[in-house]
Amino acid sequence: MSIDITCVAPTRSRIGEGAVWDDRDQCLWWVDIPSGLIYRFDPETGENRAYDFGEPVGCLSVRERGGLVLAAKSGFWFYDPETDARRHITDPETHLPNNRFNDGGTDLQGRFWAGTMKEGGDPEAMGTFYRLDPDLKVTAWKDGFWTTNGLAFAPDGRRMYWSDSNPRVRTIFAAEYDPETGTPSAPEVFFDTRDLPGRPDGGTVDAEGHYWQAGIEGWQLYRIAPTGDVVQTIDVPVEKPTKPQFGGRDLGTLFFTSLSLGLAEDRPQPEAGSLFAITGLGIQGVPQARFQG
Repeated sequence: MSIDITCVAPTRSRIGEGAVWDDRDQCLWWVDIPSGLIYRFDPETGENRAYDFGEPVGCLSVRERGGLVLAAKSGFWFYDPETDARRHITDPETHLPNNRFNDGGTDLQGRFWAGTMKEGGDPEAMGTFYRLDPDLKVTAWKDGFWTTNGLAFAPDGRRMYWSDSNPRVRTIFAAEYDPETGTPSAPEVFFDTRDLPGRPDGGTVDAEGHYWQAGIEGWQLYRIAPTGDVVQTIDVPVEKPTKPQFGGRDLGTLFFTSLSLGLAEDRPQPEAGSLFAITGLGIQGVPQARFQG
């Protein structure tokens, strides 16, 4: 089957990330982390509307009660892009002013997970994954990460994936996940990317349970079977793809974000930092759960 890759929102974002498909409103939410811009892309009209949150936003989820839940520089927030109404929930890292939130996502029960990382200066393993429950309780799960990334859950919700993008680690991990308590088991190595061109960045899963990884710096996306075998590689027109996410009316379009910072100069990539859509894969994603708080 022939696939097609199209630039659908030419934004030249500094760090495009955080793609989440809203199956009710049929739109894709995503962010430009350092600019604090939140985008809403409508595939039917092609409109990519921007909302300025005013501080770096790492990731988000659509909220069941309306609006969004954000993991931003100053912690967790509720935010309504249409009215600009916002409510600060909590900041679990007031003691780490050089940290910010990076990647995250929602489990099938509507809990919001997000990880932090040190920003600027010499890299340090100061990142932690947090779980925000619907009652707004925050739990720190595991620390010691350099660059938290790649969070996704298997279609049945019983396996959790995440990665550490730092060149020292560049590994995807997995754990068995208890849907009743929201507790992962001890981490295990799922896939070591050292033999691939790209390091692991954002991730998602498809309906067959395969994990999709954006290979940042590798000009590629990878489809990895639950066994840990790479079963498909897709070359993309940008060096630094960052976050794949299935969307569209049949969940058959694979969107992916990208960034425009620190690019190689030996190969032109004028659309770096844009949002792209891949069609013709013949593969469907899974619906993204809403945050239940």
